[in-house]
Amino acid sequence: MKYLVNCAAQFSFTIFLSLALLSGCTSTGQGSSSSQMPALEIPSLRASQVSQPEGWNDDVALTIPVDLNPDPNILEINLEAKITNMEIMPGKITPVWTYGGSLPGPLIRAKVGDMVIIHFKNNLPDSTSIHWHGLRVPNNMDGVPGVTQDPVDVGDEFTYDFVLQDAGTFWYHPHINSAAQVGWGMYGPLIVEDPNDPKEFGDDLVLVYSDMSLDEDGQFLPPDVGGAFSDLFGREGNIILVNGKVQPKLKVRKGKQQRWRVINPARTRYYTIRYKRQPLIRLGGDSGLAEHTETLDQIKLVPSERTDFVFTPHDEPGTVDWLRWYPTERGYGSTFNRFSEEMMEIETVDEPAVLPETIPYALRTIEPIDITGAKDVLIDLTITFPDDNSVEMGINGIPFWDSSPLLGRIGETQVWTVRNDTDFNHPFHLHGYFFQVLDENRVPEWKDSVDIPVRTELKLAVRFDERPGTWMYHCHILDHAEVGMMGTLRIDP
Repeated sequence: MKYLVNCAAQFSFTIFLSLALLSGCTSTGQGSSSSQMPALEIPSLRASQVSQPEGWNDDVALTIPVDLNPDPNILEINLEAKITNMEIMPGKITPVWTYGGSLPGPLIRAKVGDMVIIHFKNNLPDSTSIHWHGLRVPNNMDGVPGVTQDPVDVGDEFTYDFVLQDAGTFWYHPHINSAAQVGWGMYGPLIVEDPNDPKEFGDDLVLVYSDMSLDEDGQFLPPDVGGAFSDLFGREGNIILVNGKVQPKLKVRKGKQQRWRVINPARTRYYTIRYKRQPLIRLGGDSGLAEHTETLDQIKLVPSERTDFVFTPHDEPGTVDWLRWYPTERGYGSTFNRFSEEMMEIETVDEPAVLPETIPYALRTIEPIDITGAKDVLIDLTITFPDDNSVEMGINGIPFWDSSPLLGRIGETQVWTVRNDTDFNHPFHLHGYFFQVLDENRVPEWKDSVDIPVRTELKLAVRFDERPGTWMYHCHILDHAEVGMMGTLRIDP
């Protein structure tokens, strides 16, 4: 019965959205006579019958790598880490650290079940690696120097190869000197498609929200700028980027839906995604589709997290407006005296509105992890101050460099209580495995990253189904990870 009610509600909402958003308000404020009401103009075409506006995503287009392999089930590419001069600020040249010479790195796109082969070469002036964030890869492919592989030193090469087990929105980045290298531009999107996804979701749009810390000459600020205070607060860049650009433009048509896959690789910055409080139909996030959709007027996206939703343009044809960044509460001082900023211009083209498609409510079945007999584990996120000039963070009071691994074995289920008694939020990320948040108020879905707000705790169920080895878990405010809020998990056969 609950399913039928929810389906009916979703259908009714879509019809209401189609009529109310596309036809505009019909009330004239002159009484109730029908002769005083303008005619309700129903669009003659559905969203599926028209294409996106010409050049709709040109300004946010991502680099597509060359596939070296003719097999349709294998994606094989060369990927070089190198410094590339770019104009981030008008008239200023910034030496951006890149994957493949683009910001963000190339869009790696394949389908679930494909083999991916990445021939990686490091032409940076420092050691680096590639961590495949959210992907369930073999342990020796996880890209964590000192834990799963050696660093890829200057001039060296390394080949990553793995099968894509899960559809979803993922990304890649270094796992050595991460706060600095990610802050300098080392990140890229990775999309694993499911050919069976409903076409009603709309045209795919991959958006990478990030930032950079630049001085007035376009040069990087020191990675430790701000000292211990910035270790504690985290370092948000002063330049906000969308797909590597400042204030790019997106063209839309009223009623023509788009599927936005948004990735947050920023070292610290949180994003609250909203556009005039227009409805967003959330499909899922980190690890593919959720069990069912939910309609929201805003979505919080924390560092390392991804979200996947249907955006239905609402504005009248000919309108130009801005998608904005909004200060997001993430702990002490994070919103004080801060204001919204323009991120991306949205132009609603001067073409007739179309009728949005109905988005299905039920998306897939996600069986809850059976936690009967599960082992309980406490993950206490802690902050200490050894002296007046330093900050030390850790797990259960122990910084990463002094820690011992948590233990598990293949086939075991654990319930982690992740507790945050500190004054700052911590986006918690687990390598190698998906987890489920044990909260009946959340839509069931698989996650690898989740926010732990100030003075709260979450219970996470995880089953170690395969792939033994040592895996990382940590806060994904990368400045927090650098000062100790990381740990390891050893899974034995």
